[in-house]
Amino acid sequence: MADTKYIFVTGGVSSSLGKGIIAASLAKLLQARGFKTTIQKLDPYINVDPGTLNPYEHGECYVTEDGAETDLDLGHYERFLNVNTSQANNVTTGRIYQSVIEKERRGEFLGKTVQVVPHITNEIKERIQILGKNGDYDIVITEIGGTVGDIESLPYIEAVRQLKWELGDDNALVIHLTLVPYLSAAGELKTKPTQHSVKTLMESGIKADILVCRTEHELSDDIRRKLAIFCNVRQEAVIQSIDAPTIYDVPNMMLKEGLDTVTMKKLDLPTDSTPNLDRWNQFLKRHKNPKAEVHIGLIGKYVELQDSYKSILEAFIHAGAENEVSVKVEYIHSEFINDSTIHNKISHLDGVLVAPGFGERGIEGKIDAVRYARENNLPFLGICLGMQMAVIEFARNVLKLKGANSSEMDPDTKHPVIDLMADQKEVTHKGGTMRLGAWDCELSKKSVIHDAYGKDMISERHRHRYEYNNYYQEQLENAGMLSTGVNPETKLVEVIELADHPWFVGVQYHPEYKSTVANPHPLFVSFVKAVQEYSEKRQSAKMAQK
Repeated sequence: MADTKYIFVTGGVSSSLGKGIIAASLAKLLQARGFKTTIQKLDPYINVDPGTLNPYEHGECYVTEDGAETDLDLGHYERFLNVNTSQANNVTTGRIYQSVIEKERRGEFLGKTVQVVPHITNEIKERIQILGKNGDYDIVITEIGGTVGDIESLPYIEAVRQLKWELGDDNALVIHLTLVPYLSAAGELKTKPTQHSVKTLMESGIKADILVCRTEHELSDDIRRKLAIFCNVRQEAVIQSIDAPTIYDVPNMMLKEGLDTVTMKKLDLPTDSTPNLDRWNQFLKRHKNPKAEVHIGLIGKYVELQDSYKSILEAFIHAGAENEVSVKVEYIHSEFINDSTIHNKISHLDGVLVAPGFGERGIEGKIDAVRYARENNLPFLGICLGMQMAVIEFARNVLKLKGANSSEMDPDTKHPVIDLMADQKEVTHKGGTMRLGAWDCELSKKSVIHDAYGKDMISERHRHRYEYNNYYQEQLENAGMLSTGVNPETKLVEVIELADHPWFVGVQYHPEYKSTVANPHPLFVSFVKAVQEYSEKRQSAKMAQK
């Protein structure tokens, strides 16, 4: 294809309708037909990126290979497409304004008054087309964050209006995701919110080409016809998006509704191909037909909002399907773990994952959870902060280094087994200054981690500021905490294991970011397998006692 096609996904009526999942599902169908497809997210908030946002505000911060701190929807994009995203795939209002202001300071606007139109909108259009102009993609899908009518979204909507006009009808289209609510008192679905949402979009000069309607009940032909007439779209372009048991059902649902076919027709693309979803459906079959069930405790500080650990939860789904088991995740707030509660909260579990995080809140509960897993041979995986807690717990309770801690939690600790590296000590700006993105790690042969990956060298994504303190490495290793993964350049320890434990691994990086439907992450696959074996042994022991 000579020209890149552009698809814009907007939302109306309500937030959290699933624009990211619809965008990812359509991209999957187009990819399955042979088109090279990518997705980007435009976020209207003024933060430069989500890196400094509390997880309660915006869910997890997803990190790309090139070290960009991005919206969690990019995780969906990668999990569905099995294609890496980058800094270009996530743009915020903060980044747009920052770039325009820097250009103004450099005198690039030749003394002109800098305005939303054309300067801000031109910057947005430029960012939208970066991925399309590099020649790697046939189709770029752009998801506009927020809801039509929001003040924050207006510059993006105006940029889309201009770009759609500039590109031409066959090269760009707009999909509007909206809500068709069911009023139980009236016993019927209501189209008026959708009509008003489309009207608001049209007031900004944009006509929706396709309507995707989130609903809890089937849309009748009459409702589809009504929406088509009042919203100025063809009836075949009124797409039903009904509640699904899992987000991984949505591509097949959109295929059945013909979303990809309508899209290709409007973009003047050939429709004679059939999407190849064989691998996707094999995953779904295993996911929906598990042969066993295991229970894993996720020990974290943000468990009230599951999106805070979105990539971890999805990695468990991928690894569970690979092992043909259903992974039931129990959320355990680390602030509520102590000596009197820990047995009731953890003893029934088949495995424990201590989650990433920042700050001192809930730290002692995480350390207690690590100790329980270590002393009771419970399969354990610690990620980032979870790995650091494992080092602290071991230093305190095995090496007997009283008060051992991370200098993040206790700057005056006598034993900073986790410490700030020299290149971080002068950093004052918080945003984008951690160790971010992909870093190499060399694995020790004859280790659990090497068995999981099956290779000597790996590359994994990071997002942290504090590190394993190599000053204590010899003491820790002599006592049984092995350093089985090391960065070959910096010599920083990336992976720790316990020599006398069946499956106890802590990793400084974030393996969850790289788990996809097509390639479940090997560390999660290995962990779930160990959890399954532990569960089977415990069940056998119970049967023997009877």
